[in-house]
Amino acid sequence: MIEKDRSQIVNKTYLLQMLPLFYQKHLKIQLKYRNFILLNILVMLVQSIKRVSIEKLANALPLGIKFESIRKRIQRFLSLPNLRFETIWFPIIASILETYFETDELVYIAIDRTNWGKINLLVTSLIWDKRALPIYFTLMPKLGSSNLKEQSSHLSTIIPIFKDYKICLLGDREFCSVKLAKWLSEKSVYFCLRLKKNEFIEVKKKIWIELSNLGLIPGTSFFIKGVKITKIKGFSTFNVACKWKRNISGFIPKEGWFIMTNLNSLELAIAAYKKRFGIEEMFRDFKTGGDNLEDTNVYGDRLISLILLISIAYTSATIQGQQIKLKGIQKYIGRVKEDGRSQRRHSSFYIGLYAQNWVSFSDECINLVRELMRLNRNKWKYYLRGMRAKSLVLSAL
Repeated sequence: MIEKDRSQIVNKTYLLQMLPLFYQKHLKIQLKYRNFILLNILVMLVQSIKRVSIEKLANALPLGIKFESIRKRIQRFLSLPNLRFETIWFPIIASILETYFETDELVYIAIDRTNWGKINLLVTSLIWDKRALPIYFTLMPKLGSSNLKEQSSHLSTIIPIFKDYKICLLGDREFCSVKLAKWLSEKSVYFCLRLKKNEFIEVKKKIWIELSNLGLIPGTSFFIKGVKITKIKGFSTFNVACKWKRNISGFIPKEGWFIMTNLNSLELAIAAYKKRFGIEEMFRDFKTGGDNLEDTNVYGDRLISLILLISIAYTSATIQGQQIKLKGIQKYIGRVKEDGRSQRRHSSFYIGLYAQNWVSFSDECINLVRELMRLNRNKWKYYLRGMRAKSLVLSAL
């Protein structure tokens, strides 16, 4: 029997799953070649099966050895001492900044905390293309909210990556302390941190008023410059941006925003804080809405290594999706934003992820697809357009 030449399919599959070149360049420096290859395979599996437990990855990893041996091989890989965010991921983030941001540009970093079971993670992410790209994860030694020491330690680790850029930190009410604001100001970092409505500001000397009593109602906004926040002595003054969205299609938010900031206008502060919600979308993609991070059943350094794999898979798909959008061929991958819809239907991440499935499956079914098109000759020109779109998608992956 003559064996069919599958080199073209293999080559296409390899091109399809290839990480961006600047990822590969750095990863080859940091990892032994066999570990670099295994990392690529595991990233492909994460993108394909959308499960990150060691058992699920072992089930799908085609190494041709016993399941238990595969499982142990993955465990050893996740325990590699240099498979860490500082060594593997930070240089890649620096390359992303070089590629997609201008020097001295204001970049937005969201800080948040996520938890499940006994796992409690402090997380920062870079806002890009209405999405959040993971920067750093700190596994906290306790449950519950983070404190200033933990927050400043985490931020001190990542700030050097952004030495050539201006930073604006975005945080919800857990991170809105005047002590953190003072620390950020000393580091020349801009910030937009949401205040609790029961905080006090000094409207006149020794006259304090609770934020909830400022008269903010739906559909209104105002900006208060240079006020003391809380009655703790010894702190500088900050600005407070106040906004409560109006009634839109019968929906009114339960409460307004009070944003402590060192930005100098209401418009800048509100526009900046809105970007924070990208990190919540990222959490959804990492957890139940995507890779099911909660089901890993791993802890400690192995968990951080697994999160690193997800970060590589997530950001590479996002970058590939952005390239597909720039080529104007996303309509072949998924539904585009319709007229009258305020939000886009699919992010760059999902476009990049779906593109891999679209091209891979079309290769597997190529003969059946051609036969189907042969039976629908009047659709042949559309089929040819689709084949051209496929080649453009491949060039973006």
